[in-house]
Amino acid sequence: MKRAIFIERDGILNYYRFKNNYPIPPTCPAELRIKTDAIPLIRSLKSSGFTLIVITNQPGISRGYMFWRDLDLIHKRLKEEFLLDDIFICPHDENDGCNCRKPKIGLFVEAIYKWQIKINESIIISDKWQDAQVARMLCCLSILINSPWIANCRHDLLVPNLASAVEKINQIKANNFFCNRIEDSKHIRFVIGDA
Repeated sequence: MKRAIFIERDGILNYYRFKNNYPIPPTCPAELRIKTDAIPLIRSLKSSGFTLIVITNQPGISRGYMFWRDLDLIHKRLKEEFLLDDIFICPHDENDGCNCRKPKIGLFVEAIYKWQIKINESIIISDKWQDAQVARMLCCLSILINSPWIANCRHDLLVPNLASAVEKINQIKANNFFCNRIEDSKHIRFVIGDA
């Protein structure tokens, strides 16, 4: 069984475009602007032994303004740059009624089985409330990077940037945080301490 870092794609690995103050993810390879300062940070997590999995909502497929071929090319580049193990995609609109669009847990469950992940020893990094909600449902740790999209959600740690998130993960690993969990039959609570 493996420990994983689940990563939100847009805003963490790549920049948004903005239209009328609304964030829009890249819809083709030419629009992809990778956050180059994130590359060594994410790669360091891989070097620490974590499986790196991106789970992303990409409703542009369902809405008709993004094509699978372009999305595949974007993800090929992200995998190469960040050394990602896998990328799971929900292509649906929020009105499609799927079980994979975050904050539903469908894609996370698929990833857990495919990669044999110890979910209670894994971490979600995001700048969006949906991922924190998933973390709560799956009983794993959430590290939110401060952004306008975190709303007033329950999360485990709030940090100002990705570098701080990686620093927290290194502290958690060094302090055997996962070994200090308190489990009972109904739920898992975490002893955070100074992590």
